[in-house]
Amino acid sequence: HDTFGYGKYPNIVTSLEFERMLSASGPYAGHLVRPSDKEEPRKIAWLQCIGSRDEHIGAKGYCSALCCTQAVKEAMLAVEHASGNLDAAIFYIDIRTFGKDFERYYNRAKDQAGVRFIKSKVTYISHQAETGMNRIRYIDDAGRCIEEDFDIVVLSVGLGTTTEGVELAERLGIDLNHYNFAATSSFNPVKTSRPGIYVCGTFDAPKDIPSSVIDSSAAAGVAGSKLAQARWTLTKTVPVPEEIDIRGEPPRIGVFVCRCGTNIAAVVDVPSVVEYAKKLPGVVHAEENMFSCAQDSLDNMVKTIKEHRLNRVMVAACTPRTHEPLFQSTLTESGINKYLFEMANIRNQCSWVHKSDPELATKKSKDLVQMGVSKAALLEPLKEPVLTVNQQALVIGGGIAGMTAAKTLSDQGYHTYLVEKNESLGGQARKLHETWLGENVQQYLRELIDSIQSDENIEVYTGAQIRLVEGFVGNFKTTISENGSSKPLEHGVTIIASGASELSPQDYLYGQDRRVLTGLELQERFIQKDSDLSGCGSAVFIQCVGSRIPERPYCSKVCCTQSVQNALKLKAGNPSMNVFVLYRDIRTYGLREDLYRKARSEGIVFIRYDVNEPLRVENDASALNISFTDKVLRRKMKIQSDLLVLAAAVVPEADNPLSQLYKVSQNRDGFFVEAHAKLRPVDFATDGVFVCGLAHAPKPLDESIAQAQAAASRAVTILSSKTRTVSGTVAQVNAEFCSRCGVCVSICPYSAPKFNEKTTKAEVQPTLCKGCGLCVASCRSGAIQQKGFETEQIMSMIGSSLID
Repeated sequence: HDTFGYGKYPNIVTSLEFERMLSASGPYAGHLVRPSDKEEPRKIAWLQCIGSRDEHIGAKGYCSALCCTQAVKEAMLAVEHASGNLDAAIFYIDIRTFGKDFERYYNRAKDQAGVRFIKSKVTYISHQAETGMNRIRYIDDAGRCIEEDFDIVVLSVGLGTTTEGVELAERLGIDLNHYNFAATSSFNPVKTSRPGIYVCGTFDAPKDIPSSVIDSSAAAGVAGSKLAQARWTLTKTVPVPEEIDIRGEPPRIGVFVCRCGTNIAAVVDVPSVVEYAKKLPGVVHAEENMFSCAQDSLDNMVKTIKEHRLNRVMVAACTPRTHEPLFQSTLTESGINKYLFEMANIRNQCSWVHKSDPELATKKSKDLVQMGVSKAALLEPLKEPVLTVNQQALVIGGGIAGMTAAKTLSDQGYHTYLVEKNESLGGQARKLHETWLGENVQQYLRELIDSIQSDENIEVYTGAQIRLVEGFVGNFKTTISENGSSKPLEHGVTIIASGASELSPQDYLYGQDRRVLTGLELQERFIQKDSDLSGCGSAVFIQCVGSRIPERPYCSKVCCTQSVQNALKLKAGNPSMNVFVLYRDIRTYGLREDLYRKARSEGIVFIRYDVNEPLRVENDASALNISFTDKVLRRKMKIQSDLLVLAAAVVPEADNPLSQLYKVSQNRDGFFVEAHAKLRPVDFATDGVFVCGLAHAPKPLDESIAQAQAAASRAVTILSSKTRTVSGTVAQVNAEFCSRCGVCVSICPYSAPKFNEKTTKAEVQPTLCKGCGLCVASCRSGAIQQKGFETEQIMSMIGSSLID
């Protein structure tokens, strides 16, 4: 901090302080200004790796893992917050946007938002007292020395352990590593050195929110395995008020309009919307909240419902996708049926899309509130069916992630089916030699397979395929084919751990010259103890082969660490070997930075190549000739090598049938999409189905294991109860109007409508219905209504929107 004038000059702030500056509840109410004079900035710079990747006094040698993506996010938000054109520049060593969809976000910032990315290590800032500007001197890619003035400089400071954390570890008797993070194994990523004590989040290593949430579920799952015998012995039931019977009462609607800090209020005239709501039919109370989802606002909502005897509630705020359950639970706490609730999204649909036109955004907000109130007046209480839960689990995929999930479930006391399409268990782990910490993967794999096969709670099916899936959360029926015969498996939850594979490259002479290998193939040769490797005089690694390109605009996450690890292994076998790594950005994130530093100290040469000038590989009898343009020296280079190792992309299974069978989504790259990246990182949107491992996204072994434990932990939240309620917003058929055309049966993606054999009329099974409305919209005779979205309710919304 002292190097850059932090604490001395007000316009130099840390990344966390800048987050507060952008926040609606921050010091400037979300308005982007310079701290020194409250003027709007025209130029902002972000300096990366402040206190990270640095072994000087006061700094840390590791990478803090989240800072690059955080800086990209802050730059994007700053551009959006700025009233004029903002020049945002990020100065970096390596851009490490390695998380799921993070590379796309980086590309969007660079190519669409105009954020400048400058590869340069800034070591000093000159403060300009007369203007309050901060002058940065740096060397650009062309080798020119450039000076630029910025209104604000943001220091992307790293994450570190605290004195209190170290003291806590000492009191608990758990080991720490040389950076004072909890010492863990790749094979037990949430287990500390002391039995019965588990770790999650950044006490283990620097990591982002999704990884921390996954670790938290994993730690809970592993701890739950130790407590399985005591389950339900100390459980207390949360008291729920008796539901008030509102039948026959006129609508008494309460409207709560959220400011969302400045997310909504900076554009929408919230007080005007509140006053408008007060005049709508049936509304007896309307108010505004700074944050309607905050606990104090929810407590006030309960109080208001009781004071004004509200029997319906309408909230105008953000998206119901994330917040509707929260408000519905507040109604339940107030004694009101949770389905007597309506929500208008005036953030996404008004303030965000019309931020340049406040008048239009306000008018549209009033329209949405009016429509919501019109529907709320016609809402009726709904009941949720109660179903029994089959307390068995199905895990699809017999790699390390699948086996870990199955073992975690078994340890919690649940019978588990493990289905693997290949003839043997192990998956991609069979090709891995060591973890980045040097742990023997093959030995661990053998022990894990033995424990799976000897576990009476786990039924293993190898050489099996999923053929048919029926049922719903708590009561699935999956038919598998094994050895030519079919077998039905009944279970309450499903975990998909179907894995991914290494890309088979189409260039660089791969498949044409035996001296050209992929990273995994080199690891296999280490496993086989291939003595020919030590005879090589030189080796070249090429990074990002098939990754970070238009066809696959994602980072495969494991390749940089794997290449550095492989390079060190080659160097250890032959210290005189010349080893070169050709890279775009080295992404040895977190504590893996130690490997990168060690490789450089041992003479492994890292060369940044120009991605715009393709690498060429030619061969002759004596050597491979690799030609490329050095990005730093800005000149063409050629290396003669005995071995070429390609860091090939991790690719998902093409046309994975599980997506259709379980009604779960895949992203544009073919990996499965979780319900919410931060809130539900291992859940699917389809209830009762979970995901882990490479099927979700590229990740190293330790993260796959943690995610598998997390998926099992989340699955247990369903399996641990003998009964479960399902949604009340389901479709219902009026048999008198049904013409037996069968359109509803054919169009439903969840197979909810069926023909009743006795009446020959269609019926909807509420347990299968997801409330998507396809059958309602497709019914030619109007025989189907969806509860909570009935025709009268929808028409009232349309009608009210036409009133001037």
